[in-house]
Amino acid sequence: SAFALTEVHAGSDPANMSTTATPAEDGASFILNGEKLWCTNGTRAELLVVMARTPSKIVAGKEKRQITAFIVEVGWPGVEIVRRCHFMGLRALENGVIRFTNVRVPRENILWKEGSGLKLALITLNTGRLTLPSSVTGCAKAALEICRRWSNERVQWGVPIGRHEAIAEKLARMASTTFAMEAISELCAALVDRGGYDIRLEAAVAKMFNSEAGWKIVDEALQIRGGRGYETASSLAARGEEPIPLERMMRDYRINLIFEGSSEIMRLFLAREAVDRHLQLAGDLVNPKASAGAKLRALVKAGLFYAAWYPRLWFGAGYLPSFGEFGVLSTHLRYVERSSRRLARMLLYAMMRHGARLERKQMTLFRFVEIGAELFAMTSACVRARMLQKRGEQGEQAAALADHFCRLAHRRVEASFRAIFHNDDDATYRLSQRVTSGEFTWLEQGIVGLNHALREVAHTIPEVPEREPVHS
Repeated sequence: SAFALTEVHAGSDPANMSTTATPAEDGASFILNGEKLWCTNGTRAELLVVMARTPSKIVAGKEKRQITAFIVEVGWPGVEIVRRCHFMGLRALENGVIRFTNVRVPRENILWKEGSGLKLALITLNTGRLTLPSSVTGCAKAALEICRRWSNERVQWGVPIGRHEAIAEKLARMASTTFAMEAISELCAALVDRGGYDIRLEAAVAKMFNSEAGWKIVDEALQIRGGRGYETASSLAARGEEPIPLERMMRDYRINLIFEGSSEIMRLFLAREAVDRHLQLAGDLVNPKASAGAKLRALVKAGLFYAAWYPRLWFGAGYLPSFGEFGVLSTHLRYVERSSRRLARMLLYAMMRHGARLERKQMTLFRFVEIGAELFAMTSACVRARMLQKRGEQGEQAAALADHFCRLAHRRVEASFRAIFHNDDDATYRLSQRVTSGEFTWLEQGIVGLNHALREVAHTIPEVPEREPVHS
């Protein structure tokens, strides 16, 4: 089977979806029209789960767009596998473009119910956001092994390169970060196995943090291997060296920061969840369109809530000797506890400072998300180290890895806290708008082919017959 959600103009924003499913006159079926992009397994699948817009509903006097999921058979009239897509990496991926032209879909082929397609899509993406952190952790483990071996084998200036501080720093960071990545994956898996828990936030954090941390590890691994990292495995083998496919690992890995929700989309999702409660309480206070009565009611409601909520942000276990059972890691957990309260206070201050404009201050919101992700990673690492200690499995080594990771994360968290209100975001945004307006096109001059359309200078890549769609 394959999942058909993305379109040319509807990637992260499903509101732009143009594929439609119009009820047929007989009322027993829908007529499906549109085109879907990047359908994984689409060139091989026999069944498709297709997301399409169905007629809107009017709720409380407002239009509510409906997205519905349909089960569609590839062999039905009007279903066309247009082509297989080819990518920078994942070259074995069967991913294609699928077109639907007046495809008649029986009403009983609706998944769940009409209008529930978006919720189904988000749940499906949630599953990917739980599996991907584990797969990228596997990549990080492989990269760490490659670099550990190479750092012992490769000798420069009379000693193995792992003895040189420039490489040693990378190795230590790779090892401790890999430990934290595995801790995050294991914790999220345990939460899912427990059941009865809304895992959306943890899944988003795990996907964002692990994919980005893993990319840095793969990049460092290629740097440590140097020219051999950039050389293909087949070329290495042809001249008698061990065929370590790091360049392929880098090509294949890069998509992890994009699919199942890009890093930017993960940050926006998490930021929205963080401010949602505040907006429910005090949204009308910062809404210029709200009436005086609505503002007054919001003021009373928010005042009662914050009078009880805010003082608690200044007191907690992090300010006392606590978490003693974690030994040397207790200091880090106390820092996490204090920083979590500080994070909540800073978010409130940002809302007071920026008001309704905060939702457009994406870089500010992203810093809040990054702080939260680092604190989650620190907690995960410490908890996993403690678990291994209790089991008698590499307890001291696990504590050393967790301690090192937390030391580095502490510095990143403090830098993000400082940047919340002391940054160059406004100047950066103003410059970017001058760039997009074409003011600096002179900077793009002096390269071959500049005055030609890309399609005129790019080579046309012929299709490989065996990679063509198997359906027609």
